Parts: sequence; C-alpha cells; structure tokens
Amino acid sequence: MIKHNYKKLMMISLLWWGGNTALAIDFDAGDYTAMPAGTNLGLLYYTHSHSGNYVSQGHSTKHDTKLNQDVSVLRVIHFTTIGGFTVDPQFLLPFGHVNGRLGGNDMGSTQGVGDLILASTVWLYNNPSTQTYFGVTPFLYAPTGRYRHEGSLNMGENRWKYALQAAFSRPLYDKLILDMGLDATKFGDNNDYGVQSSRLAQNTLYQGQVHLRYLLTPALDVRTSYTKEWGGNSSVNGVSQGKPAEKKYTFGAAYMFPSHTQLLGTWGRDASIENGFKSESVIKLRLMQMF
Repeated sequence: MIKHNYKKLMMISLLWWGGNTALAIDFDAGDYTAMPAGTNLGLLYYTHSHSGNYVSQGHSTKHDTKLNQDVSVLRVIHFTTIGGFTVDPQFLLPFGHVNGRLGGNDMGSTQGVGDLILASTVWLYNNPSTQTYFGVTPFLYAPTGRYRHEGSLNMGENRWKYALQAAFSRPLYDKLILDMGLDATKFGDNNDYGVQSSRLAQNTLYQGQVHLRYLLTPALDVRTSYTKEWGGNSSVNGVSQGKPAEKKYTFGAAYMFPSHTQLLGTWGRDASIENGFKSESVIKLRLMQMF
C-alpha cells in the first residue's frame, strides 16, 4: 500500500494560500473590506505547515511520513475606481522551500518561486457606514513557477488555473463581524505530470469558508474560521485519483499599529481530508503595510 500511494503521489504542487497543498482559495477575515481609492497595500506572508499523515482513498500512511512547508508570498494591491465600482488589481508571487517523506520513501525537496497569481476584486456593494461589503474576485494562475515533471515535490503546477470567488462581510452585532465566501476553481491540464509525463486532469473544485472576528479594540481583533471543500476529483491518464474533500479550521489575532502596519497571526489544522497530506499544524504570519 505504501508503494502504491507513493506512485500516485508522483508530484505535489504547492500553492501559497494557507501554505498547504490545498488547491482552493483561502482569504483572511477582513480581506473583503473595501479601501478608499488610491490606497495601496504591500503584504508579506509566511506559512509553516507540518504533516505526518498521508491519506489516500481512506487509507492512512503515518510511518516515516512527513511534509514540511515553509512558503512565503509577496502581494501588492492598489485600490481604484472604475465605472463607479471599487476595484483592487493585484499580484501575488509565492516562493519557499518544501521537503517530505512518504512511508519511508524520500520525496526530496524543492525550493524557488511558485506560480504567479493575478487578481482583482470588484465590489458590487460597498457601504462603509454599515461596514457591509460584497465583492467578486476573478483569479488567474499562470504556470510560471519552478516545475520538474520527475520531481515528487514542486512549487509550480505546470497548468493554467482560473477561479472565481464571491464574499460577503458585515457586523453581526456590536463588535462581532462575519466574513463568508464561496469560490470555484477550474483547472487546465498538466500534460507533463510525473516521471512518465502523464496527463493530469481535475474537475472544478468548490470551497466555502466562514470567518468570525471580534474587535477587542478598534486596532485588535481575535478571529476564527472554518473551511470546507467539495468536488475537484483528479485523474491521471483517465484513472481517478480521488478528491481532496478537505475540512480545516484556524484561530488567530490581528493588530493594527498607528503606523498603518498590521500584523496577523493564525494557527490551524485539518479536521479531515480524503486525499492528500493532512496538516497537523499550520502557522501563518502576515505583515501588511498600508500606504
């Protein structure tokens, strides 16, 4: 079973979001709060993720198994107005280092730059007086990251991806704020997958996420989130590899300094997963500068 799992895992592509092997789009509570036109944001993310369990179609491999990920992301956002709507064109560039073992088999390591991500939210409803926002964000993932088809671990995916996310944010009452969103990710094929240069295909992956923030002060909040995926069944040369079906949760806090610098930190883990490495600990730090 261990050898079978390893062959199925010929390549794991790593995305920046959450520093995990997840393929959907995680956002942080507060990301869908629209800023005034002319505002710029510079963000630097760092995520450390550890797993000691690989799950494949109900079978778990824990012996001499690990996946350690240290992934950072540079993100730049500019807010402007087009046709009366607030929009925020942006780019995201992941980079990092990953190493792993699976059932005693050395998966090696990889480091370098991941796939470039281009995005822009359009706020269809923007009411700062009631702190109520609704936005839609298209994403384009370009296969620019480091990729070797013979490698078990890769920073890039060697395929185009397109995603659409819609999210809503508003206070529930007093100092408690709800952020929730849905997204769908459509995948292009990777025709150079694994040592035999196979064809990797994947169905559309869907995700729902709910975030709650409580404002202890205007500058300091505590937060928690829950995320669930469905769909996204993948296949290699037409043979089904299953779907991720990941469920996860996080806890954390964020503080805004008088210099308009925000520091955010969260800890989380997977509650369950059907196929993939089950994260036991995911620590994320985010430094944001508003200017």
